[in-house]
Amino acid sequence: MGIERYNSTDPIAWCPGCGNFGMLGAVKKAMDKLELAPEEVLLVSGIGQAAKLPHYVKANCFNGLHGRALPVACGARMANRRLNVIVTTGDGDCYGEGGNHLIHNIRRNPDITVVVHNNQIYGLTKGQASPTTDRDYVTPVQTKGVIEEPFHALQAAITLGVGFAARSFSGEIDHAAAMITKGVEHKGFALVEVMQPCVSFNKKNTHAWYKERIYKLEEEDEYDPGDRNAAYIRAGQWGEKIPIGVLFEEGSDSFEKRSGLLDRAPLAEEDIENIDISPMLEDFRV
Repeated sequence: MGIERYNSTDPIAWCPGCGNFGMLGAVKKAMDKLELAPEEVLLVSGIGQAAKLPHYVKANCFNGLHGRALPVACGARMANRRLNVIVTTGDGDCYGEGGNHLIHNIRRNPDITVVVHNNQIYGLTKGQASPTTDRDYVTPVQTKGVIEEPFHALQAAITLGVGFAARSFSGEIDHAAAMITKGVEHKGFALVEVMQPCVSFNKKNTHAWYKERIYKLEEEDEYDPGDRNAAYIRAGQWGEKIPIGVLFEEGSDSFEKRSGLLDRAPLAEEDIENIDISPMLEDFRV
């Protein structure tokens, strides 16, 4: 039916040339490929430039607190599993403020897809280093260069037992859409990291810088996305060559199945008009 059905009337507040425009197109293309009606999708975000994306898509939207997108997404999925829940978050929002939630939702394995816009900088708050900024990169805050090692989120997720991990690039919109599509189709927690330029504050990891380095795993006949050890090695490859594609995929029971939620109607569809809570109050009577 075309991605036009997902168009929002809200004015877009990103800088011209921002990688988020490619991300917006990729999300819409994925929704179209999956043949999802706008009401069948919930886009959840926290705070940041990446978190603005749900405002620009005609679908259900929840824009929450910084680093707190995953608890909302998990709760919404538990209450209404008929929703396809997609989180759009940034490297700071997800790996910094939200890092603890990322760890435990990988362990929990809810059937949600987390799309991380990784521009290796805090773009909304004017360019300080994020958890993924390269060491020695100079920012307005880290004036002598970043001294910490960057956080390798995909390697961490693979080590923690994530069932689906993929990487893409905002300049490859069709590829990014394909990775998001595969993530939504995966039954369980799916992490899709999309590298993108920040034209205002990251003068190193530019569009041209990525185009010179990325290569597609699906073009390598010998690569096996079912090999967790191989996925860990490829996820850590950085510098002259950067792989994009499905790094790892392995099926396992989702939280919904383990908890027995699949055996009952979604909470959102239960009758709450005729519930008598008076027996619960007896314990509080003096």
